[in-house]
Parts: sequence; structure tokens; C-alpha cells
Amino acid sequence: MPGRQAKLISAPMLRRMLAYARQSEDPARNRVIILLSVKAGLRAMEIARLQWPMVLDAAGQVGTVLAVQDAIAKRRSGRRVPLHSDLRQALTDLRRETSGDGPVIVSHRGGALKPNSIVNWFVAMFAELDLEGCSSHSGRRTFITMAARNLHRAGCSLRDVQLLAGHSSIETTQGYIDGDTNGQRKLVGLL
Repeated sequence: MPGRQAKLISAPMLRRMLAYARQSEDPARNRVIILLSVKAGLRAMEIARLQWPMVLDAAGQVGTVLAVQDAIAKRRSGRRVPLHSDLRQALTDLRRETSGDGPVIVSHRGGALKPNSIVNWFVAMFAELDLEGCSSHSGRRTFITMAARNLHRAGCSLRDVQLLAGHSSIETTQGYIDGDTNGQRKLVGLL
């Protein structure tokens, strides 16, 4: 990827982000925003445009899969992303506070947030937490990198990560994956 890439989010950073959300004016919504990025790899525009029917199952409950429809995805790259248990719980908690209709992420005025508002929300949070180099894309990049690092544990291939990310090219997916210097040392040591 050309230019400077967004910094990855470590486990301690994620804990700080979630603590920030808990102290915010809208803790349930803000927790979902963070987890949609880090645990589902959604782009800011997808988070802003996500609708409850894309999250709910046939019984009207939060399902086990997030259906990112082509209409909300970049270059119509819709996909199905299995819901991480933390994200599923956060969505269930948020659903209790809403009608379960319309946009998942609602502004304080009642309408859907704009994609730029999601970007700005992340900018403000990262500034408040003094996390330099992070952006609204950090969660997505973390999701893709962590999925790639755990391929062998799930019996998957890089193609599976590409599909989860909604990339049309495997080269784009590879550009998101951060290298691990310590892992590289261990790998060479095993040779």
C-alpha cells in the first residue's frame, strides 16, 4: 500500500479503547464501533452504513454472521464475516437499547452517522488516548494482520483472509499484513 500505513492495535491498546468507550456518552454504541473495526475488519463507511437486518438472523436476534451487503461496501465488495463473540455480545447489548431497525450506529440526533463522522470519532479517540499513528483504518489492518497470522490454526489460506476483507485482489490483502520481526527470528531459528 502506498504511503504510511495505520498502526496496528495491540491487546493493551484495545483495552484502553474499550475503557474509553465505557466512559463515553454512548458506551454501547461506541464499543460496537470499535469492535466492528477490530473484530470484523469493517471500513469506516461500512460501519456508518451498517443496518440491523445485516446483523440479525431470521428470528430477529443478533446472528452469528455479519452480512456486509454490496450496497455499503467499497467497490461493491460485499461479504459475510463470522461474528467474533465479543462483537456479538456488544451488538446484542446495543440492540436492547434500540428498535433493531435501521442503522446500527446512530448519531445523537437519531440518524445514521456519516462515514466521515466515524473517521473523526476515531481521530478524537486516538488523540484523547495519545495513540499516535492510529487511524480509523487501524482496526481493519489489525483484523487482517491477525487473521493472516492465525491461518494455520484455523486451517485457512490467505484467500480466506482476502474474502473476509472484501478485497478483489490478494495483493491488496498482502499489503495490509504487518510483518513481525520477532516471529521472523523464530521462523529462521526453526530452519
